[in-house]
Amino acid sequence: MNDSSHWCECIYDAKASELILYGRALGLSHGEAEDVVQETFLAMMRSETAPAQPENYVVRSFRNRALNYRRTLWRRLTREFEAFADAHHWFEKSPEQSGEEKALQEATVRALAELPLEQREVIVLKIWHGRTFDEIGGLLEISPNTAAGRYRYGLQKLKSRLNGVAYERTEREPFAQLASTPVIGGIAS
Repeated sequence: MNDSSHWCECIYDAKASELILYGRALGLSHGEAEDVVQETFLAMMRSETAPAQPENYVVRSFRNRALNYRRTLWRRLTREFEAFADAHHWFEKSPEQSGEEKALQEATVRALAELPLEQREVIVLKIWHGRTFDEIGGLLEISPNTAAGRYRYGLQKLKSRLNGVAYERTEREPFAQLASTPVIGGIAS
């Protein structure tokens, strides 16, 4: 195994499922997101050396490829049709989930799918990718304040749409936390 495939394998293991979720947030179907992940990593494996910041590089590379992928007319029409009909596939479901967990997951996915693309994209990058607003701003070519605003407004919309969905869990799950993320001093924590 050469150095290129080793660092790619480590990043793939750590980020592939997050990238698929990000692809879904960008409007790709699950299969399209998987295809773009594969294309991204095939291109990265051709590189002789790892980039300075491999995790940032893979997210940026994936985003660029996903946006290019979305540009064709037929794919766009199919994707828009599937976006609402197939939104429950954004998260992988665990066979041990209770009915309550499944209901919350489905409500969260529906609420996330209803957000504007710009807000949905920032929320996925912040919560599931653990990016800072500075990193998100650099990735999306917007200011960190714009990223924070999109995040804050998106969370407010999610909270209002999930209002009344009760769910208690001891583990920290991002989708279980959305309805209860507090707003402190005007900025969501």
